Amino acid sequence: MDSYQVLVRPVITEKNTLLNEQGKYTFEVAPEANKIEVKRAVEEIFKVSVLKVNVLHVPGKLRRLGRHSGMTRAWKKAVVTLQPGQRIELFQGV
Repeated sequence: MDSYQVLVRPVITEKNTLLNEQGKYTFEVAPEANKIEVKRAVEEIFKVSVLKVNVLHVPGKLRRLGRHSGMTRAWKKAVVTLQPGQRIELFQGV
């Protein structure tokens, strides 16, 4: 799988912004991607060295609009920890 297909988008929330100070960055990844592929993709795209990768599945939630209900989509999230002293500039200034 291509590196740009593994990483779907960065996840930018208040909690993840606080994690950036600890060298942890969060990405939405392809559902079939594993930890090794995520590590390889981050190292190749951002030219950093990855210390560890944690992967988790985010389940879809029930949402209602009046009497109609539906589900948000389920997705896969990866929290990437970098070597001390390294940063990804994409997340700076957010």
